[in-house]
Amino acid sequence: MGLADLHIHSIYSWDGTSSVSAILKYTSDQTNLDIIAITDHDEIKGAWEAIQLAPAYGIQVIPGSEISTSDGHLLALFINEKIPAGLPLLKTILRVGDIGGLCVAAHPMARGAKSLNSESICQAAKEPSVRGIFVGIEVFNAGLFHRSTNIAAQALAESLPLAHLGNSDSHMLQTIGQAATEFHGSTPADLRLALVRASTQVRVRQLSNGWSVVRKWLPRYFLRTVGWVTWNQDPDSPLQMSRIARTGFSS
Repeated sequence: MGLADLHIHSIYSWDGTSSVSAILKYTSDQTNLDIIAITDHDEIKGAWEAIQLAPAYGIQVIPGSEISTSDGHLLALFINEKIPAGLPLLKTILRVGDIGGLCVAAHPMARGAKSLNSESICQAAKEPSVRGIFVGIEVFNAGLFHRSTNIAAQALAESLPLAHLGNSDSHMLQTIGQAATEFHGSTPADLRLALVRASTQVRVRQLSNGWSVVRKWLPRYFLRTVGWVTWNQDPDSPLQMSRIARTGFSS
């Protein structure tokens, strides 16, 4: 069985605190994940960088993005270009499908997040034009402050023909893999098939409470606002703090 975390944010997201290289280093050394997806907010540059670096770290990467539709946030996976923000949900899903991608409802109905509501998810799940594109719902998001939202997401998912996903929604290294999606096989092709067939299962590690996660993230976010992030030079080097420069990183 393979294990994937398909909702991770790098410094290409405004609220991410780790470089792509640091994410790959931590995933390789500290988790048992086979596949990750870098899903920055309305951006794909982090995913492209991860795909270039991933072979050196022994991690498989799916390119993705967390898209801000006019109805709420949507994960787009297996995409090769940036999808514009602000479009209606169905139009966004069709754009993703046009480039061969798959879509998953991110943190549905979550309080304090720009989430899809149950009505929009149900309508999309029943729309023939997006069948085979809109394939999943995040039934466990480890990054939510209000974790009770996951209970409502699980209940909704039970009534829909969609794959169930667990993801970290990580904005710092320490939460990567706290929730993950299990699937038959070990490759991106295996994962894609499992999502389309709705044969995935959710796996959850021991979690800190929502406030504990926020308390750990806040100082890292402050450092990021003044230009310091977690970075890794290469797979054989330790993680370190490094200052963001316009043309890359400077220690």
